[in-house]
Order: sequence, then structure tokens, then C-alpha cells
Amino acid sequence: MIRKLSLGIRVFICFAGFMVSCSSTEEIEGGKVYIGISWRADLSNEFYTNVCKAIIQAGGTPVLLQQVKSDDAEYDDNGKLKAGYISENDYLESDIAEKVKLYSYKHSNISDVMQNVNAVVFTGGEDISPTLLDTPEEWHGIEAEKDYNATRDISDYILMSYCIDKDIAVLGFCRGMQMLSVVSGATVIQDIPTYFADQGIMYNYEHRNEKVGDEYRDYAPHDVTVSVPSILYDIVDTTTIYNVPSWHHQAVKSVENTPLMVTGVRETQGLPIIEAVERKDKSFILGLQFHPEAAIVKNLENAANKNKFMDYDTSMKFFYKLVSLVKDKQNR
Repeated sequence: MIRKLSLGIRVFICFAGFMVSCSSTEEIEGGKVYIGISWRADLSNEFYTNVCKAIIQAGGTPVLLQQVKSDDAEYDDNGKLKAGYISENDYLESDIAEKVKLYSYKHSNISDVMQNVNAVVFTGGEDISPTLLDTPEEWHGIEAEKDYNATRDISDYILMSYCIDKDIAVLGFCRGMQMLSVVSGATVIQDIPTYFADQGIMYNYEHRNEKVGDEYRDYAPHDVTVSVPSILYDIVDTTTIYNVPSWHHQAVKSVENTPLMVTGVRETQGLPIIEAVERKDKSFILGLQFHPEAAIVKNLENAANKNKFMDYDTSMKFFYKLVSLVKDKQNR
């Protein structure tokens, strides 16, 4: 039983479909390896529950961080950003986006949120507001793909900025990799099918299965080529990761003139789609466009299609690495 959870942290242990919430008024108990997970409101989402299960499998304890709020914005009683800060298409208005980028974590509650946290996982989810890009853009304009969460964007952007500045270990999946890239100044492909069509190239939905009716849309498997040397190679010990679970319609376009290094790529119809990035100037900040946590859970649940995706042992290496980093930090 956890005795004392530090202020600003709630622990949610998710396994086999159950979630246990502990009080947030106590301090963290010693001897356990706590892995922070970036705040999100929808805790039943598999992008969150799968990460919880994977952390537990690696010997860690998942910790849902509190929402990071900007002092330059206003929120309602439920913590949602007030309407005046959200555009008619649901992304962050330009004025507040510029303040978040300018002040980073300096105008926020981040110091309370990050007490006793040595590593953070950023989970998958919605598209990032295009106003947060280093050079802001108009949104992609595709109604069927309109999926923004302005409240979460502020929380994730500030949290990522803080982790980078303080050299806190980060593992980002899908949206998490894209947030790492946006904070670092990278450009973004706002819609992969449109990007391919604009260049006259057929796209076969290798990175996210095309939706068919209301049926469950599972992950799309594809291989990733790994650069050597890299943190990614050190973890997986191979130059090819086979059949990664992929689910994204956006991607990082370019990391030119940023502190990022591309360390994983998938050639798709002759065009390279970036699948992994790392901060060259930090100890361990790694973003993956794919979802190893999904492969882990497919194996834990003995899913019928588990063999279509990356193997359990390779998938677990990312979480074992994060747990070992926290242990090393705690033992210093």
C-alpha cells in the first residue's frame, strides 16, 4: 500500500482492466520506482491504460501527473480551458499559444506537478494545435480528422518544455513524439494522406488503417529502420524493428535546425516517414511514433493477432530502460 504520495501526484495502477486511485495528500513511499505519465482526462483510453500495464510489467509504478496549467489562461471548475482560448475548430487560439511558447513553464504550476518525478511517459492521443508550431500554421481543414484538445496541449507543451530544460528522462509515444518535436522546433505533416496526394504518390495507409464503417480500427504493422549509433539502437540492439503497432495520420516532417536527431525511419512508397527522434543535447529524451505498449498488451491478453506485431521482448525493452534509469537516479 502506498503510504505517502507527494503533493501534485496521483497514482493510478492499471492492470487487467482495473484502476486503483490513491490519495494525493501524502508523500511517496521509498523503495518503489515511480514513472510519471503526462496528464490526460480520459483514463479509460487504451493509449493510457496500455502504458500503465507496460510500466507495471517492467517493475515500475505508473503515476498520473496532475494537469499542468498556464498562469496566462483561465480554466473552468473541471480544469478545462475556457472557451475564449479555444478556436472554433477546437485548437488553441494564437494569443495563448504564443504565451505558452514564450514563457514555457515559467508561468505555470509545474513545480508542484513535478515533485519527486525522475521520468515521464507522454502518451498518444489528439493532434497538436498548429498554433503551437514554431512557425504557426492553419489547421489542415479536414473535418473528419478534426481532433484537438487545447487543454491537454497546454499541459503537455509546458511539461515537455520543463523535462527538456531539466534533462528529465522522457519516453514519448505517437503524440508524445510529436509534442517533443514541436517543442524542439520541428515541422509537422498535418495529414499523411494529403501529404502523399500533394506529391502525386499513392498512399496505402501503412501508418494507420483506413477506417471502415464503425468497426474497431486496430493498429497497422510496419517495420522501422534504426540508425546507429543512437539511444534507440542501444535499447533494441537491432537495425530493424519489425511490425511496430502504428496509429497516426500526422508525422514529424523535418528536424532541420533543431536539437533533434532522427533515429528511426519507415520508407513509405519512396518517402521517408520519421518514426523516432532523440534530443542530441540531453541524457535520455526519446520519441517513438509507434506504440510498443500496444504490442505488450496484445501479448498479455493473448490477442488473436498478437503475432502480427512486434514481439513482447523487444517491446518491453523501452520500459525496462526507463525503470532502470529511475532506479539509477534514486540510488545516487
